[in-house]
Amino acid sequence: MYTVKNYSKYGQTAPSVIPSFDTLPDSAFIRESQLVQSPKRPDSPAPLPFSAPTLWRKVKAGTFPKPVKLSDRVTAWKVGDVRAWIASHCAAQQVGG
Repeated sequence: MYTVKNYSKYGQTAPSVIPSFDTLPDSAFIRESQLVQSPKRPDSPAPLPFSAPTLWRKVKAGTFPKPVKLSDRVTAWKVGDVRAWIASHCAAQQVGG
C-alpha cells in the first residue's frame, strides 16, 4: 500500500492509504496508474510488470481486457478482469514451460 500525497490541493479529502490490488474486491475499478509501474512513482507497487504504453498496446491488440469509461476523463479496469487475465497469463506460461 502507498500513501496519497498532494490530494488537498484539489480541495478533496483522501484516504490515508490506497488499498493494495490484492485486497480490492473483484467488482472494484482500478486505474492505469495503479496497474503499471511508473517512473514518477518507483516505490509504488504495481500488479503488472510493464509500462502504460505497453498496457494500451495490449488493449488495442485485444490481448488485455478493455477498460471501462467511468466518465469523460476517467478510464478504469475491473479488478476481476485484471485478475482473470493475470491468472490465464500465468497458466499459459506454466503450460508453455
